[in-house]
Amino acid sequence: KLSTTMYIYNVTINIEETIHEEWLNWIKNEHIPDMLSTGKFSKALMTKVLVEEEMGGFTYSVQYTTDSKDTLQKYYDEDAEYLRAKSNRFAGKFVAFRTELEIVSEYNG
Repeated sequence: KLSTTMYIYNVTINIEETIHEEWLNWIKNEHIPDMLSTGKFSKALMTKVLVEEEMGGFTYSVQYTTDSKDTLQKYYDEDAEYLRAKSNRFAGKFVAFRTELEIVSEYNG
């Protein structure tokens, strides 16, 4: 039977202030479009986390919607290494934390 369960690949990133503007430009204009161009995600939502981090810097969450665990696995197998490597220019300046989420239900007010 056809599954309508959707998944979100959530990446939370804390980025140092020194590189923040350059990184923001890169993720919005290069990285997110690269992620979507894999064809494995239907949309992306980028949010700024409104919290004061002890470590300083800025924290963002990017949520990529995908149709199945299989599709997400294909992203890991086929694209993840290459796309993550493109962030190497920011090495040592950010921390990333990745979470897989399953959408249980969605409501509109």
